[in-house]
Amino acid sequence: MMPGKTTTTPRITKFTNCRILKDKELVEQDLWIDSRSGKILRDQVAFYELHLLPDEVIDLGGRILAPGLIDVQLNGAQGFDFSVPQASRKAYDDGLRIVNKGLARTGVTSYLPTVVSSTPEVYWQVLPSLAPSNSYHRGEDGAESLGAHVEGPFISPGRNGIHKPEVLQASQDWKDLVHCYGQENLNSSIKVITAAPEVGDMAAHIPRFVERDIVYSIGHSDATYEQGLVAIQNGASMVTHLFNAMRPFEHRNPGIFGLLGQSERHHRPYYGVIADGIHLHPTSIKIAYHAHPDGLVLVTDAMRLCGLPDGIYDWTNGDRIIKSGARLTLEGSNKIAGSSATLIECVNNFRRWSNASVADALRAVTATPARMLGLQGVKGTLDAGADADLVVLDDSDSDADPTLTVDQVWKFGVKIFDEEKSV
Repeated sequence: MMPGKTTTTPRITKFTNCRILKDKELVEQDLWIDSRSGKILRDQVAFYELHLLPDEVIDLGGRILAPGLIDVQLNGAQGFDFSVPQASRKAYDDGLRIVNKGLARTGVTSYLPTVVSSTPEVYWQVLPSLAPSNSYHRGEDGAESLGAHVEGPFISPGRNGIHKPEVLQASQDWKDLVHCYGQENLNSSIKVITAAPEVGDMAAHIPRFVERDIVYSIGHSDATYEQGLVAIQNGASMVTHLFNAMRPFEHRNPGIFGLLGQSERHHRPYYGVIADGIHLHPTSIKIAYHAHPDGLVLVTDAMRLCGLPDGIYDWTNGDRIIKSGARLTLEGSNKIAGSSATLIECVNNFRRWSNASVADALRAVTATPARMLGLQGVKGTLDAGADADLVVLDDSDSDADPTLTVDQVWKFGVKIFDEEKSV
């Protein structure tokens, strides 16, 4: 810190001797950030025009400096389930803060808390707490909500997965959606909706979501290729957990997966992939990636046991779940009950399975989801003016097959996690 400074948090931090993620490669370049504005600075302007000097210079020793990771589908973590209301708004918000701090330790600085198919009463209670945080002063709380991802209940009963069939709906009128989620939540809390376009008259409602800057994602759907194409033409721009809970690919009916083969680039949707080693075969992921590399968004779809130690846990429906690493199984059987993988684990898995570069793997959890959410230039980038959400990654454990590990996490220009100090 510069002489005369008394604050514990340095205003201007300069990172040096690091490889930063720029476009589609890692380049050796310094990075300046400002904790007062919470933004990344243009170093030449800061030094030569504004005459700023760094309060702190951090030598990263050749490590990777990347934008904070973004998870656009996460059902819960640290024992907290976003779809389960608490006794009070305060109790729910307290649970969120625990999740936010836990996610930050895994490199995730922004995420979409995901609510599975529920009754309207559940949405009315929980969605106000899941609205975008909209303030960098909350950086000390850890990761930041970018808005809720409502997965259902307007999905196919035949492709419901673990979603409770008794709460599923088929909308015939926009009023059905307003009643289900709440008008205010549609205007401010919801960022992504996963719905089956072939159920009810949902395809006709897609433009109304787009008008509200809500991303419409095709998922839990039995849609044919043709029905999926209509949804894309109406404004759908993503596919939720590709391959899972949807009509399978057939040679005469490519289904939703066939949308990745569109020749017109702007008609090819983004698509979520769960690279946890449980939901998908590695080759399926590799095929999707090579079909549309710029659309890949890695997600965890993790359950509330993410971040907890291995063991046996009571589930909300009375069952007991065995957690073994990322794998969750129903006690007394080998039935898969979900995943608790972290996003950095998915990044490492994907890179190994696809032979993608480290830079390309990181783009799937930074620049690509930010672009999908309309947040390019704000999140998922290290360009000047973007939010100073950063993660320091170490890849020095093995030259032949390096594994990325999270060493530090910064939120809005303030360090909120340091692996060396947490041991």
